[in-house]
Amino acid sequence: MSQADKNYGKLYLIPVGLGDSNPEKVFPPVNKNIIEGIDDFIVENEKSARRFIKQILPEKPQQKLRLKGLNKFTDPAEIPNFLDAAKEGRNIGLLSEAGCPGVADPGAEIVKLAHRYNIQVVPLVGPSSILLAMMASGMNGQSFTFHGYLPIDKKERKHEIKQLERLSVEKNQAQIFIETPYRNMKFLEDLVQNLHPATRICVASDLTLESEFIKTATASEWKNIKTDLHKRPAIFIIQKDL
Repeated sequence: MSQADKNYGKLYLIPVGLGDSNPEKVFPPVNKNIIEGIDDFIVENEKSARRFIKQILPEKPQQKLRLKGLNKFTDPAEIPNFLDAAKEGRNIGLLSEAGCPGVADPGAEIVKLAHRYNIQVVPLVGPSSILLAMMASGMNGQSFTFHGYLPIDKKERKHEIKQLERLSVEKNQAQIFIETPYRNMKFLEDLVQNLHPATRICVASDLTLESEFIKTATASEWKNIKTDLHKRPAIFIIQKDL
């Protein structure tokens, strides 16, 4: 069967805020209406998921929620059962810890299963830190690659930074990374030290929040830019021009 089974519920991919911001500034009203009609959720963290749902819908009874945790502690053998509610005709909401489900997020495994089971997948509108940073960077939005985390080992990281810088030139392609927030400053320092002075670096932190910071400058210019990224979620993008 190529199309979704009409007797099944739908899998809604529900974006979550990137921090403590007013939901009305980040999400369209339709998201609230959809969440109102769902009691079954697959979540990365139960506590933060309940907090998000309460923020969006304070009147929704928390005791009615049926949450299944999808994270590094989840038994892989249990994951196929997470979509049983949809097979029984109920809609399911998939929540990431922050941003969009399935993008740099374990929810991609659930989406893959939904397609296999002919369950309709419905992505909702919401913030993606990767895309927001890319939009604001001034780098090549026609071709870019997200790499996640780079190696922690200093020698391996230096090699990877140099290799991806070369790739950015060869393919005229922006290269995107993230780092554990408490290592942000060291990561920026590594980029500045190991990249060509003319290579552009974009740092986008606290996106959609009042403390939002977005700056693109060359590696040489970053040596004179003062900013505090410690424990602040951030996206890093590099590109060396042809």
